[in-house]
Amino acid sequence: MKIIVFGAGAIGSLFGALLAKFNKVVLIGRKKHVEAIKKNGLTIEGKTKLHVEVFSEIDISKVEMKPDLIILTVKSYDTLEAVTQLSPLVKDDTLLLGMQNGLGNVDLIQNMIDIKCVIEGVTTNGAVFSKPGIITHTGSGKTIIGELDGKNTNRIKGIKKELTRSGIPTDISSNIFRDIWVKTIINSSINPLTVFCIQKNGYLLENPIIEKCVEQICIESTKIAKAYGFRFSNKSMIEKTKNVIKNTADNYSSMLQSINSDRKTEIDAINGKLAEIGNSYGIDTPLNNALIYFVKQINKK
Repeated sequence: MKIIVFGAGAIGSLFGALLAKFNKVVLIGRKKHVEAIKKNGLTIEGKTKLHVEVFSEIDISKVEMKPDLIILTVKSYDTLEAVTQLSPLVKDDTLLLGMQNGLGNVDLIQNMIDIKCVIEGVTTNGAVFSKPGIITHTGSGKTIIGELDGKNTNRIKGIKKELTRSGIPTDISSNIFRDIWVKTIINSSINPLTVFCIQKNGYLLENPIIEKCVEQICIESTKIAKAYGFRFSNKSMIEKTKNVIKNTADNYSSMLQSINSDRKTEIDAINGKLAEIGNSYGIDTPLNNALIYFVKQINKK
């Protein structure tokens, strides 16, 4: 397949490197990272050890390849700008796979791209941008993809097959929006607290006070999801969240990585969107509001 990964940060580069084993891949990323890849190739360390020579560019307009698949891994706040640039490349037989954090990305994508060309996905793989040209795969996780209408189509089966054979074990979801909400609830309960503690994910279960905070944030976020129409239980969501913390104990959350790199966080698309939806249903969201306020106080981007 011909694949463009738009937003080649940690996860985008990890997926791109693995897919490049059997496919023609082009990474679109930041200048220093792209320059390092062009000079020395892309190295993946940690859970996955891999070095690949892969095409990389800063500007999508320099890519002449007609892609079969575009994997969108930009931060949520860059979604609209990204799809504006990508829209000329998306034809009837092109698929765009959104692999982003937070809620509301599909609404932004469909402003510029035919919704029939869009599929969505989530992953719990952990990756850290070590330095330009080098990514550390810090935690192996599950990747889930799905059609927006939940159908088990031939094209979604084909993408699953390609991801899995490249070393990204993937399942197909019959309700990908449900999976996006699950991940958002989990992220809302982990990411801002790692910023507050300035610690890796695992610390959240090592400190009993912080562990209790994880549980209470998870319950508040789950309450919002229930009002929205998802039948999640507090117990199951707390278990899922703690399992992710255990499986990614050595990871720095993407939000803490953004803080450490002096870049804007995705707090608005995660806790912010949850609070917005909660308020629309008359649900008080004091914990999410407090986390939003805290993160924005130290990250005025």
